[in-house]
Parts: sequence; structure tokens; C-alpha cells
Amino acid sequence: MKKVKNRWLIALCAVGIHLSIGSVYAWSVFTNPLAEQFGWSLSQISLTFSIAILFLGLSAAFLGHFVEKHGPKKSGMLAALFFGIGVTFSGVAVQLGSLPLLYLFYGVFGGIGLGVGYITPVSSLVKWFPDRRGLATGLAIMGFGFAALISSPIMQMLIINVGIANTFFILGICYFLVMMISSIYLAPPEDSWVPKGFSAKKSGKAQNMDLSQLTANEAVKTKRFYYLWFMLFINVTCGIAIISIASPLSQESTGMSAAAAAALVGVLGAFNGFGRIGWASVSDYIGRPNTYTAFFAIQLIAFPLLPFVGDQVIFSILMALIYTCYGGGFASIPAYIGDLFGTKQLGAIHGYILTAWAAAGLVGPMFSSWIRDATGSYSQSLTVFSILFGVGLFLSVFIRMDMKQLRKKPKFHSQTR
Repeated sequence: MKKVKNRWLIALCAVGIHLSIGSVYAWSVFTNPLAEQFGWSLSQISLTFSIAILFLGLSAAFLGHFVEKHGPKKSGMLAALFFGIGVTFSGVAVQLGSLPLLYLFYGVFGGIGLGVGYITPVSSLVKWFPDRRGLATGLAIMGFGFAALISSPIMQMLIINVGIANTFFILGICYFLVMMISSIYLAPPEDSWVPKGFSAKKSGKAQNMDLSQLTANEAVKTKRFYYLWFMLFINVTCGIAIISIASPLSQESTGMSAAAAAALVGVLGAFNGFGRIGWASVSDYIGRPNTYTAFFAIQLIAFPLLPFVGDQVIFSILMALIYTCYGGGFASIPAYIGDLFGTKQLGAIHGYILTAWAAAGLVGPMFSSWIRDATGSYSQSLTVFSILFGVGLFLSVFIRMDMKQLRKKPKFHSQTR
């Protein structure tokens, strides 16, 4: 008999890939050193990050079919190649003092590596963990969330000791090796494989039988695909906006010092990471629809309160809740996709859904900054975001209605006997 791979080692390899590509969230570590060395403006430097996130979404959408066709091993290697080249040759861009080359290598090449690397292990994990979809995808995506906490001090130390260009060279090679080694072990399970003792019908957990087994092209023709897209878009738009203004908002609302606000931002990063594994694991028991409804309900209350909470402890608790919902939204989406559309082409569907992230990454921070400049306060933008959460709450109800109607159809019952 063919030896079955250890699914927990598959999960560990997924974490390795996500820890590498998640270092993009530590980009701000390079901001001041690059500004000091070349005199580039902060907006010019931060555009590198925006380009990377944009290409993350685009590559996830356009290369999702590649992941399904060629499997996680080849896809992981492709991600390692693009991300490794992107980060390593960013060092060349720094040596030449070329901002366009930095955009090309870190933004475009690195962004493509990000997108492929993000969806590659997740699509396999959902297949390996039909009994714990949320936990498995939460583990990997938690790695993406925690990566900045791990890589930031390493980057800072390297920049001080070896310079910016050499830091990119060292990191690029290290990321390439970690991602390549992790990719070698990745593989989907056999079609007939299930965990020992697992039965979807007898499982006491919230995920029972998948609603359907659709291809990516079939999925995008359904209403529930667009419900899910807008739900992720709303959660990420509002979440990433609050992340981008966390420090000034905490100073403006509670009178925190700049140092205290910076410390709070660091602590909140941990809640982003823990929210990914926490909420994703909870979703295995309460179901993905209830989980997303909880995200919108919590934030619908928390967001409008933020500008008016003067107590630093209460403010910090509200921010921590928001950060967990932001991270949990990413981690719960792959399992939600599996519940709604099956695992036939989950990677490709996940790629299409992640275009919501690319769009939100551009809209959220720009909108909150524009409102702040126009009104002199963040409260108006937070009010608008609260309205968006209300829309998200309605969408979370509409998607339940769509799921309920589909379950009533004879075709569904014939598929799940």
C-alpha cells in the first residue's frame, strides 16, 4: 500500500511558507532606512507594499487554476522562485538606488510569489483536514499573521549590521530555501482518503456535507460567491483601515503617548495572529456562517465607539476584538469556500475571492486618510465603516438563505446520500 503522508507535517510545511511570505507585513521596517539613505518620500516607499498586495490578489486570482492543475508541490516551488527572486533582487535595486526596480522586484515579483504562496498550501490543507478545516487553515494563516512579529526584529538587526541591500540578499535566500523545502513535502491526499474514524454524516461538528462540488468557473456564477466576496471585502477594508491608523487613533481618542501607542500596536499584532487560529478553530464548532455573523456584529458595535472611548483599557479591548475579527476573517474564508463549493477547485476559487483583499488594501487606508484630512477626525470614517458592517451583517443572513434553499433541492440530497 502507498504510504500516506502525515497531515500534520503538511500543516507544518504550510506554516513554513506562510511565515516566509507573511514577512511582507513587516515592510515598514525598511521605510525609515530607505528614506534616510535615498531621500524617498514615505508615500513612495509605502507604494512598494501596496503594489505587493495588489499583485497578491491578482496572482491568486489568475494562477489559482495553475495551483489546481499542477498541484501544491510545483505551485509552492513557483511561489518560492518568485518571492525569492523578488526579495533578493530588491537588494540589487537598493544598490542601484532605483525605486522603479524596487517596485518591480519587491512589488511585482514578490507580490506574485505572495499570491501563489498564500493559496497553495491552504487548498491542500482543507482536503487533508475535512474534520478540522478551520483549525488547519487557521494554523497556516496564523503563520502569515505572526510573520511580522518574528521577522521585524531580525530585519532591524540585519539592517543595522549589514545594511539594507545585504538584508534583502540574506532574507531572499532564506525565504527561498524555507519555501522550497516546505513545498517538496506538500501533496494533496488521494481522492478516497479520509482521516481514520471520520464520517461527515456522523461528525458532531458544524461542517457537515459540502453544499456542492463546483469548479471555479461554476462558483463565480452563483450568488453565494459574491456574498462571500463582499463579506471578505467589508471585513478587510474596515480592518486594514483601522490597522493603518491604529497609532494616531489611539493617541487622538485616549491621549496615549506615541510610545504607548506604538507598544499597543505591537501587542495588537499578536491578537491579529491569535484571532486567525482562534476564530478558525471556533468556526469548526459553531459553523462558518455564525462565525462571520459574529465578526460583523462585534465590529458594528466596536467601531463607532472607538472615537468616544477615553479609557485606555476599554479602548485597547475594543481594538483587540477588532484585530481578532480581522485575522479570523482571513482564516475562516478557505473553510467557508470548502463548505459552499467543495474542494474540487478550492485553490482557484480562493484565488478569485482574494481579489477582495487586493481591492480592500487600496480602498481602506486611502478612505480613512481622506476622511481624516477632510474633517480633522477619524470618527466620520468609523461611522461609515459601521454602516458597511451593517451591510455585511445583512449579507451574512442572505448567504444563509441561499444555503438553506440549496439544501432543500433534490439534487443536493442525491449528492449527499
